[in-house]
Amino acid sequence: MKAVGIDIGSLTTKVVILDSNGSYSFDVTQSGDEPASNAKAALENSLGRPELNLDHDFYLVSTGMGGKLLSFAHQQKAVTTCLARGINHLFPSTRTVIDIGAETCNVVKVNERGRISDWVNHDKCAAGTGVFLQKMAKIMRMSMEDMSELSLQADSGPEITSTCAVFAESEVISHVHRDPPTPKEEIIAGVYSSVVSRIMTLCKRIGIERDVAAVGGVALSSGMVSTIQREIGFEILVPEAPQIVAALGAAVIAKESIEKEGNK
Repeated sequence: MKAVGIDIGSLTTKVVILDSNGSYSFDVTQSGDEPASNAKAALENSLGRPELNLDHDFYLVSTGMGGKLLSFAHQQKAVTTCLARGINHLFPSTRTVIDIGAETCNVVKVNERGRISDWVNHDKCAAGTGVFLQKMAKIMRMSMEDMSELSLQADSGPEITSTCAVFAESEVISHVHRDPPTPKEEIIAGVYSSVVSRIMTLCKRIGIERDVAAVGGVALSSGMVSTIQREIGFEILVPEAPQIVAALGAAVIAKESIEKEGNK
């Protein structure tokens, strides 16, 4: 029986299969309009089987905003719980996790056992999330990857003061159309600083304890990671695939459940 974790986010679905020795494989796919069906297809593809035996093939723990949609999941866990377990599996020294996803941002304090000691999140406005950065990339007419690389060329950028994503978008547009226009790299640096200022507000509410790790799809951006490090004042840990950490944590919980059943 395989230990499987599935994290269904608003944009992508992550599947992680965890072996008994702690190694893992993963798959990332679009959530689409039918996230439950897409998650099942991704699981079948990952396991290499078109038909799944729900009792013998795997033990599955789901998480994320669409985690409750999986009727075949054995357990459903909060994303913060899974983030804590996943980062502990990768970087046991981590005590603070900054998770920036498509539509939410979480800051989680983790103890030495990979359990949550405190957490806070921001999900009331797109500003400070991946969706906001995607909108900014569209305004700048470049990819998220190009935007990240270009930001590293700027020492500073204009202050984006609006806490509302709509108003912040208007500020960015005004910089684009100024005469002369604000250099693109400076605008992007300002956008990243705006996002990080919201993250720092969350961090200050529960405190920052080292080591700090950045996870979630936005942590794939070297420009964003650099901005966070500059604001915090020290280097942070970033997994090779930061977007799968919650799914990995779900798989860790699944593996522990299998072991418990085997010891009965």
